Amino acid sequence: MPSGPTSRPATIYDVAALAKLSIATVSRVLQGTGPVSERARTRVDQAAHELNYVPLRAARSLAVQRHEAHGLVLPDLAGPFYGDLLMGYERWAGEHGQSVIITVTKGEDHSRSLRDLASRVDGIVVHGNALDLAAVQGMRKARVPVVLIAHPPVIGCDSVRSESAGSAEQLTTRLLDHGRENLLFVGDPASSYDVSERYAGFSAALRNRNLEPPEPERVPLTEEAGTEVAQKLLSATKRPDSLVCANDELALAALKTLRAAGVAVPGDIVVTGWDDVMAARYVSPGLTTVRQPMAELGRLAAQRLHERITGERTRARNDVLATQLVLRSSCGTGPGEAVTAVTD
Repeated sequence: MPSGPTSRPATIYDVAALAKLSIATVSRVLQGTGPVSERARTRVDQAAHELNYVPLRAARSLAVQRHEAHGLVLPDLAGPFYGDLLMGYERWAGEHGQSVIITVTKGEDHSRSLRDLASRVDGIVVHGNALDLAAVQGMRKARVPVVLIAHPPVIGCDSVRSESAGSAEQLTTRLLDHGRENLLFVGDPASSYDVSERYAGFSAALRNRNLEPPEPERVPLTEEAGTEVAQKLLSATKRPDSLVCANDELALAALKTLRAAGVAVPGDIVVTGWDDVMAARYVSPGLTTVRQPMAELGRLAAQRLHERITGERTRARNDVLATQLVLRSSCGTGPGEAVTAVTD
C-alpha cells in the first residue's frame, strides 16, 4: 500500500479497493458529482485520507506540466498580519507568472477541500496551525511540494519563520533592567509556534533573574481579547506592572482600555506588542513592539515553493528571518530607538 515518499502515489483504484466501492462511486465522491450516500462518502474520505491520495491530475502536473498556481492555506484572514503576508507572497508570485489560490481553515477539518486544492496547484504553502501535522505529512507523502510559514521544521518540507525567542527575551530583559518586576505575558502559547517561542523568550529572561515565570494570560490574539484582559485588570486588587502582549492587536486594545480608565501608560503599567503594525507608530503613547518582516515572509515562502516545484533545489531548507525590537514610549523609552534582535 502506498505510504511513503519513495512509494508510488496512490491512485483512484487504490482508494476504491480500500473503500470496497466501485470506481464510479469513488469518482463521484471525489469530484462532487452525482448522488452518493453519506456512508459511501465517509468510506471514500477515510480511504483517501489513509492513502494520502492526491488526484492524478495533480501528480501528472508535477511530472509533465504545471498549473502555474500556488496553494496558500491560512488559519484566518483577520488582522493586519495576513494582509502584509499576502502582499509579499502575491507580489513575488505575480512577478513570476504564478497565480495564488487561498484556502482559510479557521481550525476546521478541510480534508476534502485540501485534496481538491492539491489537484489544482503545483505546491502548497501552509501558515502556522492552519493544518495539523498529519495533514502536512500526508501531502509530503503524496509528493506535493510543501513550504511551512511560522511552523516548526518538518522533515522534507521547507520552512520560513521569523526569530521570536531571542527578541522576546531581549524585550523582557529591558523591562526588568528598568525596574519592572511583575510582568504578565498576554497570549496563548498553545495557539501557535510563534507565540510559544515568544513565551519561551519571556520566560528565559525571568529565569535569568531567578524569577519564576507566571502563567500566561491565555487569550486569542484579537482586539476583543485585549480589551477583556485590560478590563479584568482594572478590577484586580493587584495589577502587573507590565503587559508583554503576543501581538499588537492585543496590546493596542489593552492600551486604549487602560488609558480610558485613567491608568497611566507607562507610568502605572507598561504595554508592549509584537509585529509593528502601522497603528503602533501613531497611537499615544507609541507602542513598543517587535517588528517582524511580514511581507518578506510571504515573498520568501513563494520563492522557496517555486524552487521546489521547478526542481531548482531538491533539499529542504529552513529560513529564519531577523526581527527588530522597536522601543517607543509605551515602555518609557523615547520614540525611534531600535535594536536588531539576534537570530538563532
